[in-house]
Amino acid sequence: MTETARLAPGDPAPDFTLPTDTGDNLSLKDLRGRRVVLYAYPAAMTPGCTTQACDFRDSLASLKGAGYEVVGISPDTPAKLAKFRERDAITFPLVGDQDKSVLTAYGAYGEKQLYGKTVTGVIRSTFVIDEQGRIERALYNVKATGHVAKLRRDLGID
Repeated sequence: MTETARLAPGDPAPDFTLPTDTGDNLSLKDLRGRRVVLYAYPAAMTPGCTTQACDFRDSLASLKGAGYEVVGISPDTPAKLAKFRERDAITFPLVGDQDKSVLTAYGAYGEKQLYGKTVTGVIRSTFVIDEQGRIERALYNVKATGHVAKLRRDLGID
């Protein structure tokens, strides 16, 4: 199995400008000066990804209160992201990385195990980026269920 290059604390967060669920573009550099939780998920409107997005949505007030912006990234089209936002009342930006170049730069796209088989796809991951644009935490192969609560505990929010 080929190992995807992974980010570590202190690494510069790869910059990006991607289309959002609203049709605008979002650039990581525009969030400089704020802490960012960027989470990568395989596909909008699937059960695990919906659980995770709703957990972030439900925790958004406490995350923002602690100074964090939340951004979700997947290979979905802006139109699919808009449907996801509307269906599940997602209240933070969702960005689409259709060519998977940003996901790859973050080490969140590559070979992974799925039901005992090696497949290529999005590796469910979460990145905490500091105000200067450096990786504070890089969490790979996270679980959709319970991850946001654990992240909040690890960040000292709970």
